[in-house]
Amino acid sequence: MVSLDSESDVLGRGDEAPTFELPGADGTTYSLSDFADTDALLVVFTCNHCPYAKAKIGELNRLATEYDDLAVVGINSNDPEEYPEDSFERMQELVERGEIQYDAYLFDVPQDVAAAYGARCTPDPFLFRNDNGTFKLAYHGRLDDAPNPDDEPSEREMAAHVETLLDGDQITAVEKPSRGCSIKWNPGNEPAYWDV
Repeated sequence: MVSLDSESDVLGRGDEAPTFELPGADGTTYSLSDFADTDALLVVFTCNHCPYAKAKIGELNRLATEYDDLAVVGINSNDPEEYPEDSFERMQELVERGEIQYDAYLFDVPQDVAAAYGARCTPDPFLFRNDNGTFKLAYHGRLDDAPNPDDEPSEREMAAHVETLLDGDQITAVEKPSRGCSIKWNPGNEPAYWDV
């Protein structure tokens, strides 16, 4: 298992969210515009098998149900050939059983979306504010202050950032990188920023 910290070398604060159109585990195809009626959007690159990602499912479910004006979108970009646990079928099982309760759990088969966002690890969260119909990056960083899967968080950092955003204020906090397993790129499909 390769553990990486997320880095902000593709998207910066104020940048527009790259568009996407991806199949969801619930049978619906989603695009960025499907979440235009929310004030905030949390896009999290995640997967089914990584212990770091699995440890944050509960917090992502909580964020998805706690804030009506926030959409939580999980995106699995991992290569399912090498990592069968990250298959679309497994995603569907987790959603059908209610283990994953995000607003959408999407499968990035060609991995183009992960590359466009600059995703590095699972989980890798990107929080956007809705600026008159355009989602702009407000914060890229960890969900809480528990750096390892077995650690208990003492602070729900992303929840605090969401509340700041929904209150209409700017997030001024220094970005604290997320930590997780590396994105599992298809062989030869690594983006230009990938130097691991």
